[in-house]
Amino acid sequence: MRIYTRPGCHLCDDARAVVAAVCAELGEEFDEVSIDDDPALQARFGEEIPVTFVDGRQHDFWRVSADRLRAALSAPPG
Repeated sequence: MRIYTRPGCHLCDDARAVVAAVCAELGEEFDEVSIDDDPALQARFGEEIPVTFVDGRQHDFWRVSADRLRAALSAPPG
């Protein structure tokens, strides 16, 4: 899974904590990408960060629900 963030974003800090906890619980890995490093990502996501992606599809933005994320990561691929 992937989480798009930007430095200094308090919602990103909150989301990162939820993502890290759920991924650790399920034995999943995640990577984090700063939208500030890519103008195309800045244009795409703007202020709708953090944004989470599961299996290449957008899952959530702004707030991350541990229950929703757990369900998405536990679902069979496809």
